[in-house]
Amino acid sequence: MKQIFITIAAILGASSVAAGAFGTHSLRGQLSERALEIFEVGTRYQMYHALALLGVAILLTNSPEPNKTLVVSGWLFITGILLFSGSLYALSLTNTFSLGILTPLGGAAFIAGWITLAFYRVGSKGSQG
Repeated sequence: MKQIFITIAAILGASSVAAGAFGTHSLRGQLSERALEIFEVGTRYQMYHALALLGVAILLTNSPEPNKTLVVSGWLFITGILLFSGSLYALSLTNTFSLGILTPLGGAAFIAGWITLAFYRVGSKGSQG
């Protein structure tokens, strides 16, 4: 699982940089300032959570045995990126505000991912000092 998370994190990180460059260089003048702001929030949160996913992969690498809590946290970060950032990209590019219903679901996945990650630390506190 750690190798899958590293690969996905790398792809999401690279695509976040590409999306940011696309937004800055190709979309300026094509979209309203508000739509560009929405697009930028999507790229920012995608990068934050690509890095969080990489952190999960590193923790999995250092874990003596597979840890279900870390795996759940990683998948929640991926789900959050797809729903949160994906809906913001689609909303800004298409001006279809009905897609905005997915954004809070993605945000909830991000929050759940971080809380799950906190439970990993609490659960491993006694055994790892």
